[in-house]
Amino acid sequence: MLSVGVACGGEDEAATAVPTFSLPTDLPSQEAVGDGGGEATAAVAGSDYWSGPRTWDPEDVSGLERVTQELVAPPFFPEHEQVNTGDPRVVEIRMVVEEKEIEVTSGVFMWAFTFNGSVPGPIIVVHEGDYVELTLVNPSSNELLHNIDLHASSGALGGGSLTQVGPGQEVVLRFRATKAGVFIYHCAPGGTMVPWHVVHGMNGAIMVLPREGLRDPAGNPISYDRAYYVGEQDYYLPRDENGEFKRYESPSASMVDDLAAMKTLIPTHIVFNGVTGALQGDGQLTANVGENVLIVHSQANRQSYPHLIGGHGDYVWERGGFNSPPAVDLETWVVAAGSAGASIHTIRQPGTYAYLSHNLIEAFVFDAKAILVAEGEWDNDLMEQIKEPGPIQ
Repeated sequence: MLSVGVACGGEDEAATAVPTFSLPTDLPSQEAVGDGGGEATAAVAGSDYWSGPRTWDPEDVSGLERVTQELVAPPFFPEHEQVNTGDPRVVEIRMVVEEKEIEVTSGVFMWAFTFNGSVPGPIIVVHEGDYVELTLVNPSSNELLHNIDLHASSGALGGGSLTQVGPGQEVVLRFRATKAGVFIYHCAPGGTMVPWHVVHGMNGAIMVLPREGLRDPAGNPISYDRAYYVGEQDYYLPRDENGEFKRYESPSASMVDDLAAMKTLIPTHIVFNGVTGALQGDGQLTANVGENVLIVHSQANRQSYPHLIGGHGDYVWERGGFNSPPAVDLETWVVAAGSAGASIHTIRQPGTYAYLSHNLIEAFVFDAKAILVAEGEWDNDLMEQIKEPGPIQ
């Protein structure tokens, strides 16, 4: 049985055991793939990854265990178990909408519409079959109507039509997490207000783990030692007649100008986790050699192309669904607009890694990237400098 704890942030993570890690050995051979299948292919296809849609009998919710999940600001995850083979639970969460001015980059300001005060909103973690009971609060200090559309849910526009709250109101919504994977959520008040709220930062992610945990393509369990949530965000900020970015006194004051900027379909800023450089410097990610690092990457409005410079996606759920086998050993993959993907990276060398979207203009000109620094011993068998730079001989 896997250890079910996970280190999700902070400094005191040394006590987390590093699980034994091995790449799958039971993948289909090229010959089997070439002739349309064979025993190896059948073994994977016949695994528990797909035996038909899973159905859940309705539960007497009053008799289920209730747990409160304390959400935390990205890039960190709330405390959670990777495996939970017990009965479904009711996971209670509370999110407070906050309209707040943020400094996207030096001297450039925007009113962000946020869940719990962060862009992206916090990541929620439950298990397949659990009930999520969400209290959504819109304080009277806000100006606007808000709601939430959870892509992991079924019905009522993802809950959007049941969660519309004006300033000074709160609502409670319960839904059952019947699909395992990573999904986005976002505000969707209707009409042009949907993209306006989304590109003002009002989106986040939920991870619905299989009850038995993650698995490799051969069905073997996979665990992770650290988990980070990267929310990629595109902004469309208005400029004045001199080309300078405008600043507004209230959340609603920029709406007309914002919509004009949005119609260009050309972002003025592309960032990871709300503001330029949020996951660099003091906010950089950390890991140790030998650890498995899970990264959930969301993009609520545009495509993204995650890539770890200096590493690989050892296991990648590109479309986000955990009931499909992960791809292995990818260099770059695609997160579709309005979705989230997940990847596990085994850290094999110490040093600095750059995690970015491999549209390199966006990564380096817009600075849409994160830095991960790993500690440990260098492995010369994987890479060695044979000769230092010097004069041509």
